[in-house]
Amino acid sequence: MERRVTKKVFAGGLAIGGGSPVSVQSMLCAPAHDFEANLKQAFRLKDAGCQIIRASVPDFEAVRLIEALKQVGLPIVADIHFDYKLAIEAVAAGADKIRINPGNIGGDDRVKAVAAACTARGVPIRIGVNSGSIENDILEKYGSPTPKAMCESALRHVGLLNKFNFDDIVISLKSSDVTTMISAYEMLAAECDYPLHLGVTEAGSGIEGIIKSAVGLGALLTRGIGDTIRVSLTDDPVKEVEAGFEILRAAGLYNDGVQIISCPTCGRTKIDLIGLSEKVKERLKGIKKPLKVAIMGCAVNGPGEAREADIGIAGGDGEGLIFKKGKILRKVPEDRLFDELMAEIEKL
Repeated sequence: MERRVTKKVFAGGLAIGGGSPVSVQSMLCAPAHDFEANLKQAFRLKDAGCQIIRASVPDFEAVRLIEALKQVGLPIVADIHFDYKLAIEAVAAGADKIRINPGNIGGDDRVKAVAAACTARGVPIRIGVNSGSIENDILEKYGSPTPKAMCESALRHVGLLNKFNFDDIVISLKSSDVTTMISAYEMLAAECDYPLHLGVTEAGSGIEGIIKSAVGLGALLTRGIGDTIRVSLTDDPVKEVEAGFEILRAAGLYNDGVQIISCPTCGRTKIDLIGLSEKVKERLKGIKKPLKVAIMGCAVNGPGEAREADIGIAGGDGEGLIFKKGKILRKVPEDRLFDELMAEIEKL
């Protein structure tokens, strides 16, 4: 896949854009002043593979959270609204990136002060535009938060930062409407070479939120657009990270860990394929070795269709075949399938 060419910025030691791997991030959702809860959540996110953590900084007491989060060892993004002094203090506290709308923190002197603070410490700024934050004059011009309106707003914010020689910028254009979000990012990608943070905002919870995010992010990622992503869910943020990596995997942009290939079952299936698949998935969670493991219901969709799998099983009548790269190794009783499959995986 040919990815969009962008400039490269660094959030701490993590490169964003410029051909770097697409990174997965999430946002802490514990109360901003509960440092212990935020730290526990941050470490859980790190264990799940999260590469960037964002935290709300609503007031000066919350700035101390940035300092506390440094012990997690991941880049920290300070989420700032309205008060430019919070942005400056967050940078001083060790934030690796600032998320802000330059247009809502006051006059040029305030934008200049934030840009100067970020320049001094090599901290990039993410311009975060969403369909609910577009300036009134732009809304009047377009009549609603259209993709063109979102792009114009983003580029206006870019101009504010460029005015003070600041160019380490990442841009996001989020909407809860998937088609609007896709169109906005496509337009902006053609207008500038800044790295883009992808997301469908207010996507919802559970499968609804994951599907909306997968459609929006996937449509862009498969066209080479996007440098860092967040799946925004009304749920445990660890699920955002898990969904993010699965979206990248489906788009061919992430190969680490185990990929489970399993058929949907049908009337030919005579073993508990669903239970076996869930058991295998749980056992292999967290393994970084790049493997394809096939869990297939019968010989019809077994070694043939899943011949590219490193290892797999194909069910039979109370039994199953163990196969490797499409080649049958042996037949195994159903009650031994899981253990035999795990034993073969250990050999790989």
